[in-house]
Amino acid sequence: MTEQVSRFEKFQKHRAHSYFALAARLYLAWVFITACIHKLMMPESFAVDIATYQFLPLVFINPLAIVLPYVELGTGVMLATGTKSRSAALMVCGMMVMFMIALTHALLHDLSISCGCFASNAAAASDPISPLTMLRDTAWLLIAVYVVVFDTNPIGIDRILKKLKGKAEKDAQPEA
Repeated sequence: MTEQVSRFEKFQKHRAHSYFALAARLYLAWVFITACIHKLMMPESFAVDIATYQFLPLVFINPLAIVLPYVELGTGVMLATGTKSRSAALMVCGMMVMFMIALTHALLHDLSISCGCFASNAAAASDPISPLTMLRDTAWLLIAVYVVVFDTNPIGIDRILKKLKGKAEKDAQPEA
């Protein structure tokens, strides 16, 4: 069993994953930053979008419409810069599961609405939710899972800070 674990760890830590994960992170960052723009600019429209899912109690809709776009923005920035990228990818996983639960509820109740991800329902009436929306969200979830599992040494700010810290510690050691 330890042989299998060490093979997986060796595969997991292969340096090619840093480059694949960088591409995955940049793509997810683009998705989430793009998705939050209209939500930040028009939180009232986003609140209506959330309400059309008929999933949450009304008391949660306005706070979610205000907070979620900032969470998406922060997550996107963290992914793009390589700052706590695995944690950011885990946040993406959580958001995608949450979105997929709401989407499943809307599909099961045969609601004729748009996703509301990249534009409000009023602006995106030609983009109704469908099983393809679920497939797209599943793909984004799987990309985020890849980053969580395989981006063990992310290219970005955290890697730079780790190298600087190692160099500073090496320089601080007395020479023998």
